[in-house]
Amino acid sequence: MDILFQQIINGLVLGSMYALIALGYTMVYGIIQLINFAHGEILMVGALTAWSSIGGLQAVVPGMPTWVMLLLATLAGCLASTVVNVLVEKLAYRPLRNAPRLAPLITALGMSILLQALAMMIWKPNVKSFPSMLPTDPYLIGDAVITPTQIMILVVTVLSLAVLTWVVNYTSLGRAMRATAENPRVAALMGVKPDFIISATFAIGAILAAIAGVMYASNYGTAQHYMGFLPGLKAFTAAVFGGIGNLAGAVVGGVLLGLIESIGSGYLGTLTGGLLGSNYADIFAFIVLIIVLTLRPSGLLGERVADRA
Repeated sequence: MDILFQQIINGLVLGSMYALIALGYTMVYGIIQLINFAHGEILMVGALTAWSSIGGLQAVVPGMPTWVMLLLATLAGCLASTVVNVLVEKLAYRPLRNAPRLAPLITALGMSILLQALAMMIWKPNVKSFPSMLPTDPYLIGDAVITPTQIMILVVTVLSLAVLTWVVNYTSLGRAMRATAENPRVAALMGVKPDFIISATFAIGAILAAIAGVMYASNYGTAQHYMGFLPGLKAFTAAVFGGIGNLAGAVVGGVLLGLIESIGSGYLGTLTGGLLGSNYADIFAFIVLIIVLTLRPSGLLGERVADRA
């Protein structure tokens, strides 16, 4: 039971990050039917920008509280990710909006590789040590351990999801997003500007990805140009698992995927005496993807997206 409780905590933390990234996938897909495979690299841009910002703040204002540095660095990461994601949408995806679906998909893969290459040129290919900006003394819950960084991840995820839910359901921007997702041409007749709404959706997804990137780097203590690929792929799995195009599904899929991966790898390591375990954690995400696509392609909470006229 001690192992189970510890792995549940680890799974909730991991699933929270997957959920934030998956929301970006599912929002973009819900509006323009595009799988943005460059989304993981937006996470990477946010994390590396935050890493650079922390280094600059430590050099210029060494006496600043570390939590303030982390907050400012996260804001810088959100800004950089937003600019990059909006530019990607304008330059790479918008010209192909009416093209066959294979063209934007190939373009998304190309943008992923391009962003990785640019990040490697800007930040160099070596692995960066992401500084711990919060206290490192863990808290004990029974025999399980949770760190202040993990608590921050859970709290920030809940707050981010609450703000996103409010924006989508109770603001004019959210109504315009839902209208554009239903039918962009009819929404345009009602005064909605689909291009602006699509750019805003990419911006919101970028902010969530940047927050997830900073939390991911803080939790694991490293950042590099390749760091967004695997979390992005797993978050896509989470979005499919929960139901691509469904916001609640992205959250449920992310949390469940994190729990499955953490509990599965924890018990796999225990049963094999440490021979298998965390090094094989990635297989669980893709086993889930295969099972979901085989048995329930629409996902757990998936709903059929209305056909556009």
